Amino acid sequence: MITRSADRDALLLWLSSRAGLLTATLLGVTFADYLGKWRQWDAGLFVTIAQHGYDGDPDQPPDPGLPAFFPGLPMVLRLVHLVVPDWTAAGMIVSLVAGAVAVMALARLAEHEGASGWIAVLALLVFPTAVFLAVGYSESLFLAFAIPAWLAARQGRWPLAAALAAGASCVRITGLFLAVALVVEFVTGKGAVRRAPWLLVPFLPLVAYSAFHYSRSGDWLAWKHAQEDGWGRQMVWPWESWTTTWNAAMGTDDFAVAFRMEIAGAVLSVAVLVWLAVARRWSELVYTGLQAGALMTSAFYLSIPRSLLLWFPLWLAMARLAARRPWVIVVYAMVSGPLMVLNTVRFMTGAWAG
Repeated sequence: MITRSADRDALLLWLSSRAGLLTATLLGVTFADYLGKWRQWDAGLFVTIAQHGYDGDPDQPPDPGLPAFFPGLPMVLRLVHLVVPDWTAAGMIVSLVAGAVAVMALARLAEHEGASGWIAVLALLVFPTAVFLAVGYSESLFLAFAIPAWLAARQGRWPLAAALAAGASCVRITGLFLAVALVVEFVTGKGAVRRAPWLLVPFLPLVAYSAFHYSRSGDWLAWKHAQEDGWGRQMVWPWESWTTTWNAAMGTDDFAVAFRMEIAGAVLSVAVLVWLAVARRWSELVYTGLQAGALMTSAFYLSIPRSLLLWFPLWLAMARLAARRPWVIVVYAMVSGPLMVLNTVRFMTGAWAG
């Protein structure tokens, strides 16, 4: 049963965690310098798209990787920028508001499944890569669509689920995996056949985005080829990807630390997939398994720990486990929380953090 206290507790955890990050990271810097520290890596690329479109800044060399980023966040950034002059601040505000929606939906979803909402939210917020829920990245905005979509599907509200999932598909390619998982959820849940056409809606943004790039470059798969051209993420056999990442993790430079995080994320991913298979949670297995498959057949592991933020089945599993063994969430928070703070500091100093 979903209670009003679930929203209250989730929002309290979200806002207090944002206040904690602000306190921990603002000390010793001016506000202008502070905003600059948050504009690292993809945060700057999203701003570039919002400002200049997919052709990029005309005063800078062309960036072949820009089409890899779906237009949902840049479009919202442009709207927020109408009232927030600083682009970095605008991105952080989008994540702040979207994150609040996401955690409340996560708490509701957990309670719908008989678990503790606040534990699911806490597990998400102290995950080592949770910094990406605060910065101007697309994770918070995606979750603000994806988790309510899943909750609506579990409640049998398929038109709403499809519309929300379409929003998620505008934000990240992960929306495609969510759309496929909703089809599995519909079939296994024996949804009414007359509502089946709604399941096509979440696929439409991907078609529209592909058509947009075809009109400008003649490439229907520009978003996929941008991953290859911008980051060298060609598809390879899983064991080749593992070997390349393992060898990189054995180095002594700062990126070796990042690749060790990638390996840890991959191990956790496999463990979650095994658990979902044993529990026969087929739709959740499809959602997470498609993501894992795409990430672990790349030329090397990249952004696996960050992608785990999107695995809401993981946070639901944590809530169910902690309901039986309360010490689990205590130990998890004591270990993961400091790692989250450390990773936040790494991100703000320009290190690759997920």
